[in-house]
Amino acid sequence: MKRTTVKKALSLKAGEELVNLKGWVRTKRGSKHVSFIALNDGSTINNIQVVAEDAISEEVLKIIHTGASLSVVGKLVQSQGSGQAIELLAESIEVLGIADPDEYPLQPKKHSLEFLRENAHLRFRTNTFSAIFRIRHAMTFAVHSFFNSKGFSNIHTPIITGSDCEGAGEMFAVSTLDKKNTPLTEEGDIDYTQDFFGKETNLTVSGQLEAEMAALALGKVYTFGPTFRAENSNTSRHLAEFWMIEPEVAFADLEEDMDLAEEMLQYLCTYALENCTDDLDFLDKRLFEEEKNKKKEERQELGLIEKIKFVAENDFERITYTEAYDILRNSKPNKKKKFQYLIEEWGTDFQSEHERYLVEKKFKKPVIITDYPKDIKAFYMRMNDDGKTVRAMDVLFPGIGEIIGGSQREERLDVLKSRMAEMDVLEHELSWYLDSRKFGSVPHSGFGLGFERLILFVTGMGNIRDVIPFPRTPNNADF
Repeated sequence: MKRTTVKKALSLKAGEELVNLKGWVRTKRGSKHVSFIALNDGSTINNIQVVAEDAISEEVLKIIHTGASLSVVGKLVQSQGSGQAIELLAESIEVLGIADPDEYPLQPKKHSLEFLRENAHLRFRTNTFSAIFRIRHAMTFAVHSFFNSKGFSNIHTPIITGSDCEGAGEMFAVSTLDKKNTPLTEEGDIDYTQDFFGKETNLTVSGQLEAEMAALALGKVYTFGPTFRAENSNTSRHLAEFWMIEPEVAFADLEEDMDLAEEMLQYLCTYALENCTDDLDFLDKRLFEEEKNKKKEERQELGLIEKIKFVAENDFERITYTEAYDILRNSKPNKKKKFQYLIEEWGTDFQSEHERYLVEKKFKKPVIITDYPKDIKAFYMRMNDDGKTVRAMDVLFPGIGEIIGGSQREERLDVLKSRMAEMDVLEHELSWYLDSRKFGSVPHSGFGLGFERLILFVTGMGNIRDVIPFPRTPNNADF
């Protein structure tokens, strides 16, 4: 018999036709003559209640515990209890896989997020994480749908690279050299000419530079792939392995770049509201319960769904770095020394606390900051005429801080070379990048969206380790 999903079954009416449901047991309760089994197969956050009466042998019921997997054949009948209209009256139950109640970690009680991170291989089976990862899938699909509708081409940029896009130097090395007998040069350095690629290579921190090359032929492209940072940051906002969405657009200036970023974020929020209703309702209630336990001044003003709607329906505030600096320098938290990092001199890099103040306290909406000091931004960002700032933009979100970083790219060869020299970026390592400014260079722009930060916002979770299936962080690569 062909399997019916729980999601499909819950949308059907009661009838005489037999259906086959398969899934995992969330809970089991009952008496001597009837058992009630909550079954879930991952297709929806909602369980279906399986009613097992005398037709099911006592021997079978005895081995059914939370976590066991079942195949149930029966008829859909009107539910006698509250909560759902339909339940399954079982005619036969096959136990596909048992779960020893003395060993199975996920019992029907509340578990801490930290405990679930330690059991990341099983946390998909909880309501919270099944909701998160269904939403993550929906957002992945929505990203591709958005760019496809705009005429973008998806480009698969290298995961192994010989360049450092950000100039940060915090990269994971890729090598096949013998660690116990590493070849050395006459100067005593590692001889990378004997390595697999004949040079030093790393895991990429960004696909931007390669995407620029494609945009300068195809017009509009985007990447969506894994990126890696060997930054020893054990915070709720950092991962060593994460996913980035990076569009690049030829013939586009910073204004068009900002318009694209705002339109994309609003599209994604709208898509989530329209296609993830049940999961968002559950996470909204979850967040409400969490907020009740916080001090009044620490509570979020908007619920999860309200917050997503607010972003989807309102224009973003756009200000320059200098305007943001003036606001922050004269703010009460700064004057009363409440900020951990005080805003004193122009040119300082804003921290998360500053970004969230602008979004959550000052403007109460997403904010785009433009025209940052050149000394705190990457070499490839277009220099403004003032010689002090670059055509950069960051999009700031409530509860998150920076969610997008982007810029108009420096298309002038002489200025780009000057910036590279200023920031100690070696020309010979990026000769191919410089070629794009020699042969038919055009104004172009792009940005990077940290996908996990988007999922943090859409799900209302507080730790980035809870929105990626198997987080990679310092001292953590267990799964």
